[in-house]
Amino acid sequence: MKILLVEDDEPTAWALKETLSTHHYIVTIATDGQTGLELAQAFTYDLLLLDVLVPKMDGITLCRHLRSKGYQSPILLLTALDTSTDRVMGLDAGADDYVVKPVNLEELTARIRALLRRGNSTLPPVITLGELRFDPGAGEVSYGGKLLHLTTKEYTLLEFFLLNPRRVFSRSAIIDRLWPDEELPEEGTVTTHIKSLRKKLKAAGATANFIETVYGLGYRLKSLSEPQKSVSSAPSTGTGEAGRAGGVGEPGEILPLSATRHEMDKEPQEQQVIDSVSQLWEKFKGTFTAQVEVLEQAAQILSEGRLTIELQQKAKQEAHRLAGSLGIFGFAEGSKLARCLERLLETEGTIGQEQALPISELLGLLKQAIEKKPSTTPVTPTSPAPSAPSTSPARMLVIDDDVALIERLKGEATAWNIQIDVASDLKTAREAIGFASAPNAIASTPPDIILLDLTFPASIENGLTLLAELATKTPQIPVIAFTSQDSLSDRVEVVRLGGRAFLHKPVSTEQIFQTVTQVLNRVRPVEAKVMVVDDDPIVLATVCSLLKPWGMDVTTLENSQRFWEVLSAEAPDLLILDLEMPKFSGIELCQVVRNDPQWSELPILFLTAHTEKDAINQAFAAGADDYISKPIVEQELVTRIVNRLERVHWRQKRVH
Repeated sequence: MKILLVEDDEPTAWALKETLSTHHYIVTIATDGQTGLELAQAFTYDLLLLDVLVPKMDGITLCRHLRSKGYQSPILLLTALDTSTDRVMGLDAGADDYVVKPVNLEELTARIRALLRRGNSTLPPVITLGELRFDPGAGEVSYGGKLLHLTTKEYTLLEFFLLNPRRVFSRSAIIDRLWPDEELPEEGTVTTHIKSLRKKLKAAGATANFIETVYGLGYRLKSLSEPQKSVSSAPSTGTGEAGRAGGVGEPGEILPLSATRHEMDKEPQEQQVIDSVSQLWEKFKGTFTAQVEVLEQAAQILSEGRLTIELQQKAKQEAHRLAGSLGIFGFAEGSKLARCLERLLETEGTIGQEQALPISELLGLLKQAIEKKPSTTPVTPTSPAPSAPSTSPARMLVIDDDVALIERLKGEATAWNIQIDVASDLKTAREAIGFASAPNAIASTPPDIILLDLTFPASIENGLTLLAELATKTPQIPVIAFTSQDSLSDRVEVVRLGGRAFLHKPVSTEQIFQTVTQVLNRVRPVEAKVMVVDDDPIVLATVCSLLKPWGMDVTTLENSQRFWEVLSAEAPDLLILDLEMPKFSGIELCQVVRNDPQWSELPILFLTAHTEKDAINQAFAAGADDYISKPIVEQELVTRIVNRLERVHWRQKRVH
C-alpha cells in the first residue's frame, strides 16, 4: 500500500519512512504542501500523512482543499501542535485522525492500520499457494510452516504477484507500482530483488520458482496451483484489525487483555524499527547539532539585546522541529525541553532580554539530554491536560415548592449537564421567565426548559394558568408538567396547551432528567444511533448530553454483561467503549464485534482514562477505529464521531 508523507523535517521524514517501510508500506515523501497537493492529484495513494506546519501550503489547508474536491483516501495529520483547538481544526478540515508529535511509532502504525481498514482500501485475506502462506494482516510469509524474513521490497513483490496471478508485468511496470514516486531505480534493481526472493523461498524448502521469467516480457506468478484465498472464522486470518495486528488466537478464542498476539509477537518488525531509527540517528546527529546551534546563537544575541524578529522566528522553527523529531529517536526529555523553548520564543514581537537566562538554561539541559544514549523504547507523547467538558449546561427552571425534591435535583444536575434555577411560586416564575420586563414576549435569556408543578395550595391559580400564558409567548419554551394529580382532564389540558411531557408524582430524579433530556432533543432529527458502554454512570450521562444535541440517538449501557443483547436490539451506527470494565473489558467486547460478520464493520471508538502505550496499542490491535483519552473534551469527541459517521455514510452510499 502506498502512503504519501508530507513532512519538511528531514530526520522526521526519514524516520517515519523507515518505520513504515518496515511494515511493508511504500512511502513517497513531499517536503512542502504544494508538492503534496500535486502528487495527491497525480497519483493514487492509500493514505496521506500530513504534517501541519509545512512550507507553501500547510497541512490543514491541503486537507481542506483535497476534501473540497471529493478526495476520499484517509488523511492523518501529524504535528507538534497539541491543543484541543488545533485538533478540532484539523478534524473539521476533513482529517480522519490527528497524531501529536513526538510520535509513538507503534501507535502511529496502529492508527494507520485502523484508517486503512476503515478507509477506501481493504487488505486481502490470507493467500495460500501450495505450502506458501501469505498473511497480509499479520505481515507474515511462511513456507511449510517456516516463517520467512523478507525485506520490504521482497514482501511487496510477492504480494503484488499473488494479487495479480497469471498477469505478466514488465520491470518498468513493477517499478511504477511498487517504488515511491520520487525514486527511479534501474530496471536491473527489480531483477536483483526477485532473485533474492527466489533464493529465500528455495532456502525455506520451495522446489520451484513461484515467480517465473517470461522472456522478452517480464515476470509473472507461476501457476503451480490456483492460489486459494482463505478466510478463517476468526479475524486472525481475515480482514479484521484484530486478526491483522493481534488480539484473537484460534477461531472463537478471545485472548485476555494482557496476552494479545501483539504483545506476544513483537519481533522481528519492532527490532527492525529500532535498528533503523538508531542508524538514522547517527546519520542525522549533525542536523540536530546544527539546530541547537541556531538556538544558541539566538540566545547569545538575545543576551546582548540585539535579537531580531527574523532570528527569533528561525529559532522558534528549529525548536518546533526538535520537539517533533527528538521524541521519535528516543529523546523524550529532549522533546519536552524543545517544546518549552518553542513556547518561550512564540510571543508576538521580539522577546525581552530577561528571557535570555531561562533560554540558555533550557538549552544546556537540552544538550545534555541529546548527549545521552537514546531510548530504544518509542516515546509516548505527553498530552496537555485535557479540559473539562466545555458544553454549556442546559438551564432548567423548576417551578415547585417541594424543597426536598429541589435539593435532590440540584445534587444530580451536574451529572446531567443541567443548571437548575428555582421558583417556589408562580409570581417568582414569571419574573424568572421575563414576563415582568417584556409583557408580550419572553426575555432574551429564558430557561431552556421548564419543569412546572400544576398545583400550588397557597395560590388561587394553578400551573395550567402559567402554561396557557407560555403558549402565547415567543420564543416557545418546552414545558414538562409535573403533578401529584393524575387526572385525565389535566393530561388533556396539558396537551392542548402545548406541554411536551406529563410526569405523575412521585417519580425518581433519574426519570425526571431522562424526560428533560428527551424533550430538549426531540426537536432535532435523529441522524445516527450511538451506543456507549461504560461502567461509570457519570461518563454515560456526560456523553449522552454531548451527543444528543447533535441529533444522535444515544443508548447507554453500564452493565457489560448485557452488551450483546443491547447491541442486537439497538443496531447502532457507532459504538463507544470504555477499556476497563467489570466482567468483560472493552478489548473483549471489541473482539467479539469484529468476530461477527454482521458487525465486523461497525465503527468502534475507545473512550478511556488509560493513556499508556500498551493500552492504546491493544485497543487498535483488537480492531478500534479511534482512541480518545478521558476527561472528555467536547468538541474533539463530537468532531471525531461526526467525521467517522460521515465517512461511513459516504462508503455506504458509494456501495449502493
